[in-house]
Amino acid sequence: MTLDSKLETTIDKILTQTTTELLTTLEKTFDECKESLSKSSRSLEQEYDRILDEGKKESEKLEKQIIGSSELEARNKQLLLTAESVDKVFEKAIEKIQNIKKNENYPKLISTLIDESTKALGTQEIIVLTNSKDKDVVKSVISKFPKAELSSETITCIGGVEVRSKDGTMTFNNTIDSRLERLKPLIRKDIATKFGIGE
Repeated sequence: MTLDSKLETTIDKILTQTTTELLTTLEKTFDECKESLSKSSRSLEQEYDRILDEGKKESEKLEKQIIGSSELEARNKQLLLTAESVDKVFEKAIEKIQNIKKNENYPKLISTLIDESTKALGTQEIIVLTNSKDKDVVKSVISKFPKAELSSETITCIGGVEVRSKDGTMTFNNTIDSRLERLKPLIRKDIATKFGIGE
């Protein structure tokens, strides 16, 4: 065997061995990549599912917020319309009350209003105020209340009285106007309840 052929054989052996090692390494690396890719794929699928799930939850939450906001807005509009309707009805009622001629029952009403006021204030020693139209009626009724006196001062109201304790520490507004105002919230609530709006 010549030197050239020995060298050639040695080179062939080295090449064959290197090729075999390289192929083995490549196969091993390929298998590792496949396994890593498989793991990554599972992880990506889980992440994808998690993102979808979070997106769905967020979407449902947003939908509930939108529905809740719409319902609240509709309810507020209903309450506003109810309040406006009650105000219109009260305006018409006040107009009618102002145009009603006061009959023989009016002094009884004034007497009742003064009596309620003294009970509310807890004293008989009072000063009674009224509007200029009702001054004569109140003057005739006040004689039933010996510790009461009629004020020379007048107030602006549809009718009724405002009563103050003589020491000036307490006031009870028992005018028709204030009585109507005290009724408003109750009527609004009653209407709202009847229409299922709630207050």
